[in-house]
Amino acid sequence: MADGKGGMRKRVVILGGGFAGIHAAMGLGRLPLDVTMVDRKNHHTFQPLLYQVALAVLSPAEIAQPIRSILRDYPNTEVLMDEAVGFEIDARRVKLKSGAVLEYDYLVVATGSTHSYFGKDEWSKLAPGLKTLEDATEIRRRVLLAFELAERQMVETGSHPALNFVIIGGGPTGVELAGAISDIAKLYMKKDFRHIDPSMAQVMILEGSPNILAAYPPDLQVKAAEQLAKLGVQVRTGGHVTDIQPGYVMVEDEKIEAVVTLWAAGVQASPLGKLMGLEVDRRGCVLVDEHLNPKGRPEIFICGDLAHFEQDGKQVPGVAQPAMQMGDFVAKRIAKLTAQGLGSDGSGVAKGFRYFDKGDMATIGRKAAVAKIEWPFKAHWSGFPAWVTWLVVHIFFLIGFRNRWSVFRQWAYTYLFFNDGARLITGSQELPGWVEKEGVALPVAGAPLDMGSPKSN
Repeated sequence: MADGKGGMRKRVVILGGGFAGIHAAMGLGRLPLDVTMVDRKNHHTFQPLLYQVALAVLSPAEIAQPIRSILRDYPNTEVLMDEAVGFEIDARRVKLKSGAVLEYDYLVVATGSTHSYFGKDEWSKLAPGLKTLEDATEIRRRVLLAFELAERQMVETGSHPALNFVIIGGGPTGVELAGAISDIAKLYMKKDFRHIDPSMAQVMILEGSPNILAAYPPDLQVKAAEQLAKLGVQVRTGGHVTDIQPGYVMVEDEKIEAVVTLWAAGVQASPLGKLMGLEVDRRGCVLVDEHLNPKGRPEIFICGDLAHFEQDGKQVPGVAQPAMQMGDFVAKRIAKLTAQGLGSDGSGVAKGFRYFDKGDMATIGRKAAVAKIEWPFKAHWSGFPAWVTWLVVHIFFLIGFRNRWSVFRQWAYTYLFFNDGARLITGSQELPGWVEKEGVALPVAGAPLDMGSPKSN
């Protein structure tokens, strides 16, 4: 297609509809370019709120929006629900799973990351992680089903296994999951069961390093530990998980019983970096220069979790803020390259990417959070002020007015009435570590659990 100046319009292919990909597409959406967005899902997910779907505070539709809806006002942009499976780098072609082949002048790769089980991929079935809506609904199913099975077994046998929930990993995701499970057990479900006491559930974080929230300042690590303790969450640091089996977790030689085990310990980059033959680090992140280009490939841009970009001697973290800023930068970079008629060699456009750190936040539970504020002023907050800040920031960054209003309304309802309306169990009614025997849910042999006591009525 002509660009209006007698030349052919440049074609940009964007792989990945996460924060980086969406921001790049919106930045390029009104330029004289042809843009193709490719993602294997039809929706963009606001990942920072996934844990609230996993713990039934929000429904999936409240934190996700169809990519087509987000980009519908950009007539130069098309959306393909497909997946990249191969590349011809020198010929500038991307092979898709459907068999289609896309040619490009510029390629933006922002396919994110997935869980890393450190070579123990068999653990994934026993300890799901949290990266997608499917992960969130699976975690919700397991957590809620544990209470339902305990209620049923109490009716049938007069006792039930202890409701021990173990989260492996003490980063932001692990802390958020732990606090949310404690909240749902102690606040939101306490009146819903007749034969068990949900508040007796025990939540434990297992962290291999000396402290939780290792990327946060020491004072906020202490505040987070204090707030978790108030919620009844046990935190164990300095021990590494050596095995995960149905009904229990091994830490070194110690056996820790778990009716539900969740994984929040590690991530690895999308495999596309290796598939493209680019230089990657040990996690599979592509090493990029100040323009987010791999070495010798100025027409390719790597963004978000997939990029290994260092600033001031430190790698920029793979979280939402840098991803958004990388997407915005790439859009401006491509706009300058094409406007100046420089083709794809990048000469003459020297300004590089610089991450503007506005701070980090992690919510721990109802009215509990920690926040490291870097802009517009520097501060370390915890407790209720940090929680309110976290709420406002996440509402602001949700894409789409409908999502913002829906989430705010649900949060207000949950906060005022101690009730949440997304506690739906779908799919299988079985848990790892449980078997059905004559209609009674029992622990699997070899995975004994402590027995709970009947609830007093």
